[in-house]
Amino acid sequence: MHLHDTTNTLRFGAPLAKARGAVILVHGRGSSPEDIAGLTEIFDANDLAYLAPEATNNTWYPHRFLAPPAQNEPWLSSALAVVDTLVAEALAAGIPSERIALTGFSQGACLVLEYAARHPRRYAFVAALSGALIGPTDTARDCVDLQQTPVLIGCAERDAHIPLEHVEHSAAALAAFNASVTKQVFPGSAHTVFPAEAAWLKKQIQGLPRAA
Repeated sequence: MHLHDTTNTLRFGAPLAKARGAVILVHGRGSSPEDIAGLTEIFDANDLAYLAPEATNNTWYPHRFLAPPAQNEPWLSSALAVVDTLVAEALAAGIPSERIALTGFSQGACLVLEYAARHPRRYAFVAALSGALIGPTDTARDCVDLQQTPVLIGCAERDAHIPLEHVEHSAAALAAFNASVTKQVFPGSAHTVFPAEAAWLKKQIQGLPRAA
């Protein structure tokens, strides 16, 4: 078994060299790039480059996100490196970070939040659909500056996979890191993408600046 890499990244939309922006889409545990690629149907934006990496065995890290980060190594660092490689690829193609978006669902949502907290810059947006920062709520973190990056943290109030306490904590932590946080908590227990999250994503995509 090998750790993650970008070999099987699903790439669609505009080529990076010609794209208005780039959206990195990170699937959840047991899912696939093709599954999360379906989100882009709501964007209605053919001038963006979409990059959806594939986790080895469809899992980014072995244990729940609640575990201390060290327990999910070396898989967690490898997964974060995949995101970093794709961000670097977009930057190298001339797309500035403020036109690079990170979107993930479930395990992928946790991963994009963790990546942003560890690699602070101004992103187009970071969307965590049913996710939270990785690790216990008392995990030590550097105080960083996300430069008012729009961040969405959404989840059902009784999601069996994502305790509400972690959603609340992550929203507060990222606000303290100078992100512009939108927290959406939905009734019930569905582990899914909610219409309000889709509307937020579409609004952010429509607001992406054009290339200079």
